[in-house]
Amino acid sequence: MTAVDLGLPVVRSAPHVTARPESPALIDRFGRVATDLRVSLTDKCNLRCTYCMPAEGLDWLRGPELLSDEELVRVIGIAVTRLGVTDVRFTGGEPLLRKGLEDVLAATAALEPRPRTSMTTNGISLAARAAGLRAAGLDRVNVSLDTLDRARFRELTRRDRLPDVLEGLAAAREAGLEPVKINSVLMRGVNDDEAVALVEFAVEHGYQLRFIEQMPLDPQHGWDRSEMVTAREILDALGTRFALAPVPARGAAPAERWVVDGGPSVVGVIAAVTRPFCAACDRTRLTADGQVRNCLFSGAETDLRALLRSGASDEEVAERWRGNAWAKAEGHGIDGDGFAQPDRPMSAIGG
Repeated sequence: MTAVDLGLPVVRSAPHVTARPESPALIDRFGRVATDLRVSLTDKCNLRCTYCMPAEGLDWLRGPELLSDEELVRVIGIAVTRLGVTDVRFTGGEPLLRKGLEDVLAATAALEPRPRTSMTTNGISLAARAAGLRAAGLDRVNVSLDTLDRARFRELTRRDRLPDVLEGLAAAREAGLEPVKINSVLMRGVNDDEAVALVEFAVEHGYQLRFIEQMPLDPQHGWDRSEMVTAREILDALGTRFALAPVPARGAAPAERWVVDGGPSVVGVIAAVTRPFCAACDRTRLTADGQVRNCLFSGAETDLRALLRSGASDEEVAERWRGNAWAKAEGHGIDGDGFAQPDRPMSAIGG
């Protein structure tokens, strides 16, 4: 059993190997293989969640800085056909703001071998597009929802759009984008009293709920660990209402899961801060402006956009990506003295 299994902070140590073996995969020095690609389609969002961005928004990327649809499809194709990626998740910002989304989805679903596809969205415009997204090749969806109280939603997001999100969830289920998952961040003194209510709502409607510990990815750099609601606190709150039985098989999934009241419903907790799962991480990330990141908290990026636009071959792009993966640190180091919050906020990196 590793320190990660025990929920202890990850400590960087000497790599397991020093020379990269001959392999087309996205392997790193610690034996991990990245097969899950998170693709940010835009840094823009139509909400202004208080823990994510200021009321006035951010300085958005300009059009020429973004990868074009053709460039996106090319990079995703390289990941799937040359680097062994099996899962592609589209994120943002808000991915539904991306023009050409359905075309990118269809091209991704047409790849051989076909990757599993998913999307993380705030759900505001999902009701009108769920069926079309499914037809284009989307397999499932995660919807961000931190509160069921309309006034609180308006306060948290600075927009009065809770009914639209609820309609989007129902439309996703109707369209077959299942399992429909809900991502919720609990904040102390803000919505931490809704843990039970959120699970009851998910159980009633057949959604899978994932609580996520708030992470240091805000543009204001105002994250305070002491104000974060921890996984332990969340489980303690749920234990007052539900009987929770742990699901033993986790693999590389970020969420620890529990069966609720004997099933079939399951609730998960993504405890990236207090129970880091870096040792099993299988993710690689592509930002909307074509930068590859081997960790959500990485301070370094590899520029694929410049390669694409300079005439590089697919294999040259793949080899640069392999180098990025090989340089991945053993852990995010949030508990370490040298940890520095990334310059980019979550909306610019992609979830």
